[in-house]
Amino acid sequence: MPEEFIRRLGNFRQSPGIVFHGAGISYSEILSAIDLWTEFLVGNAVPQGAVVAAEGIYSPANCALLIALMRNRNIIVPLPPGPDAKRAEFLDVAEVEYVVAASDPKQCSGLVATGRVAGHELFERLRRSGAPGLVLFSSGTTGRSKASVLDFAKLINTYDLSKLRPRRTLAFLSLDHIGGINTLMSTFSHGGCIVTVPERTPRAVFEAVAAFRVDTLPTTPTFLTMSLMSGDLAKHDLSSLRLITYGTEPMPVQTLRKLNAILPEVRLKQTYGLSEVGILPTKSRSNDSLWVKFGTAGFQHKIVDGILWVRSDMAMLGYLNAKAPFDEEGYFDTQDVVEVDGEYVHILGRKSEIINVGGEKVYPNEVESVLLEIENVVEATVSGQPSPVTGNVVKALVRLAVSEPQPLVYARIREYCRGRLEPFKVPVVVDITDRPQHSGRLKKIRVAS
Repeated sequence: MPEEFIRRLGNFRQSPGIVFHGAGISYSEILSAIDLWTEFLVGNAVPQGAVVAAEGIYSPANCALLIALMRNRNIIVPLPPGPDAKRAEFLDVAEVEYVVAASDPKQCSGLVATGRVAGHELFERLRRSGAPGLVLFSSGTTGRSKASVLDFAKLINTYDLSKLRPRRTLAFLSLDHIGGINTLMSTFSHGGCIVTVPERTPRAVFEAVAAFRVDTLPTTPTFLTMSLMSGDLAKHDLSSLRLITYGTEPMPVQTLRKLNAILPEVRLKQTYGLSEVGILPTKSRSNDSLWVKFGTAGFQHKIVDGILWVRSDMAMLGYLNAKAPFDEEGYFDTQDVVEVDGEYVHILGRKSEIINVGGEKVYPNEVESVLLEIENVVEATVSGQPSPVTGNVVKALVRLAVSEPQPLVYARIREYCRGRLEPFKVPVVVDITDRPQHSGRLKKIRVAS
């Protein structure tokens, strides 16, 4: 299957496959880079089944390296730039045997043997089947990162090569994220073009959309909220944009409604995906609705006690550092709490994030959506704070556009929320911060209560 995927790229040789640093890189150049990396791996005796970390940004060199590692049937650990301590943790948990730093698609170098021997049972399963593997780490925004092990060949099989037109897609989600891998493989499968950006700020993203006529933007609710607050949506020509997909966390309904009003010609589609099961086919009820219907191509789902469970043809083999929560039928416990309306579901948030106030449930996203309606509030994160009376009370951490005295902010937030929320959902504690409340993946950082 890896060779079939690579051969397909040959159908698009003269088309641009990646825009990097403002320059177009053709599929012909990408194929040459894949061949160079393949020769490099073979020449350095990197064996099939070895665990290899591909270290680098979303670049032509790193994309070519990833595909060459897939061709060499290695177990790939995408490793973006990050803190040294996190890097060391990932290398250790994934039992990485080789590290390759990809910087130049025309000059292959940077191979380091770590001296480790990867003997995890999940790796042995991949080796016995002769399949390339993929290790993806969770964001760890509410705890320690978990390492999912996937069969890369099964992932490739999910792309229907007979459908979809070529798209110009912005590379927002990085290669260590299931969404970033999906952007790469699905775009290349159909001869599309990936447009990279030097930084994931609203200004840089929308400048790239305008300059390179991007039509598809896969991103996060946190980024879209930031974009509305920054005003960058109105500063650039976004006439090429046809589709914005959002996922990885609950979307504030206030953000969705504003986007729909500002970009009426753009389709707003909620996606749902996890490293553990892949990305499900979805259909939003409407542009301004948070209700979504799941497709069945390769996936099934069920709701058990209000929790979403998913069964997938490309589900992970398991975690390297945790027990995998599959039931006897092969359904994965997503821990996402949902409401159901016929064929549609509304994802309320992770079970671990629900705040219990005197026996009443509070979903952080509901309160955050109201907070974002308040003048001068540009970012809000809601969590639970222990209380001897009710078990927990609602705590809001807010970032302001313009500095205000804390007592005035507290009074204004409490008054506004009383008119929009039930009493037990109104924040009792309001703290102000000048720090962003999201991770490097542009996903809200939460502390489970």
